[in-house]
Amino acid sequence: MICCSRRVLLNLKNGRLFQLVGNIHLAHLKTRRSVFTEVINSSTDPHELYKHARETALYNSNVESVPLTGVFANNEISLREIQVWGFDYDYTIAKYTSQLNILIYRLIAEQLVHKKGYPKEVLQLSYQPNSVRTGLHYDTQNGLLLKIDAFHNIQPNTVYRGHRRLSNAEVAKYYEGFHVNFDYMSSFHGGSEGGQKMKQLTDLFAASQIALLVDVQQLFIDMGMEYAPEYLYDDVQAAVWIVHSSGQMHQLVAQSPDEYLDAELTRKHLPAMLLQLTQSGRKIFLMTNSEFYFVDAGMKYLIGNGWRDLFDVVICSARKPKFFSATEKSRPFRKLNLSDTNKSDWTKVTRLEKGSVYFQGNLSSFTKMTGWTGRNVLYFGDHVYGDLAEPSLRNGWRTGAIIGELKDEIAVYNSEAFRQKLALKSSLEHLIERLQMSKGHENIRNAREQWKVERNELKEQVKDLMHPKFGSIFRCHNNPSYFFRRLSRFADLYTWHLCNFVHYPPDRTFYPKRYSLPHERFFMRKPLFDSHHQSET
Repeated sequence: MICCSRRVLLNLKNGRLFQLVGNIHLAHLKTRRSVFTEVINSSTDPHELYKHARETALYNSNVESVPLTGVFANNEISLREIQVWGFDYDYTIAKYTSQLNILIYRLIAEQLVHKKGYPKEVLQLSYQPNSVRTGLHYDTQNGLLLKIDAFHNIQPNTVYRGHRRLSNAEVAKYYEGFHVNFDYMSSFHGGSEGGQKMKQLTDLFAASQIALLVDVQQLFIDMGMEYAPEYLYDDVQAAVWIVHSSGQMHQLVAQSPDEYLDAELTRKHLPAMLLQLTQSGRKIFLMTNSEFYFVDAGMKYLIGNGWRDLFDVVICSARKPKFFSATEKSRPFRKLNLSDTNKSDWTKVTRLEKGSVYFQGNLSSFTKMTGWTGRNVLYFGDHVYGDLAEPSLRNGWRTGAIIGELKDEIAVYNSEAFRQKLALKSSLEHLIERLQMSKGHENIRNAREQWKVERNELKEQVKDLMHPKFGSIFRCHNNPSYFFRRLSRFADLYTWHLCNFVHYPPDRTFYPKRYSLPHERFFMRKPLFDSHHQSET
């Protein structure tokens, strides 16, 4: 209840906002949580305490749903200040169906059998959608797939060798506990080079690679074959490189875009979105690592033959992240001969013109030729390291991440079962924490141990609702995941589909939520004014 000495009146009429502001006196603000705290402080009856914990959980689970089309902010950003919008292609503009993962999986398996001499049974393996998740780590030395939080702690019950989940005792033997040493972790860009043994699955292209690696590992275990995990990883990596460098996968996708591209939302919204940006005076560029023929086939399917007219600059085969650190001398821009795309136009590139297509290049030349720099540039990509980290750190660009798994996670988060379990877990944690000093009441001590068991069961149930093996890609129980730590560092905004921006005006300001720190108290449970997309920021 909020008692005010004078009322604040907001009246929106004829486009004008009238606000009568008076002195607001908050005489009483009493939440369900404060009632629960009073019960904890006064009662020694475990049944009464547990009853209030469940009532509080039910109350707290009744919160506003997260909008499925939401755009979420890690940093405050005003679209009014953004004069240049840039986009990656794969998994940013182009969203793919699971058929692409199935194709990549099969092509890698064929390379292992025909080029590396792996047993023919590998060809009988099949890709299982959602078997792995973005942000996982693969330990190339021990042959383990696992999930790590922002503090390098391993999340219990998320460590697998092949298809078998390791017990906590087994995990502790490998890592002398549940913490991964810094020197053992993946490199800055998620790779396992330089002696570091962890490879992070940083985008959805890697899903097929890791899924096949795990499946082959399980096949070897079932067949009783001895293998070295690091050699297995190296062989799969080599096969992946052949599949990508040979162009086999790209050619098949370019020939059948209707089979591999998830085009519904993009076709419906993207042309109008880009046109609106252009009409408002914004500049637009495309920068992708993919070759032009592959991008051209996909963009013609998604937008139409005149897709290049919507972009001021088009750069293909950019070789990110090297693009952002290369020098002007080592990697100058080259111009594509559009009359014969197998040939280059050897004219020295001194400016980037609309209607032309460029490849390779470097950030320094890009900045000098366009004048686009700093915080008036917003660039979107799906790869936290390859697309977003370098331009954010080196040139101060604002960045947006497209995270495909977010769509399913929002749907789970909005479900009644998830919210009630999460709220009850939080209430039990609050109850257990506050009653740790109740040494004089044996009934409380006994009940507290039972509550701990229930709390641990709820932790696993909440995880399993997000994903039966690995849980949310953004969390390891209460802690942020290692993936989200990087995402929050290098992405100002994130959403699951680029076209979600059509739901926001071009002058929208996104505000990050103020999260309560451990030493702070949460004082506002719900927003003062409910509206569409209220919780997206």
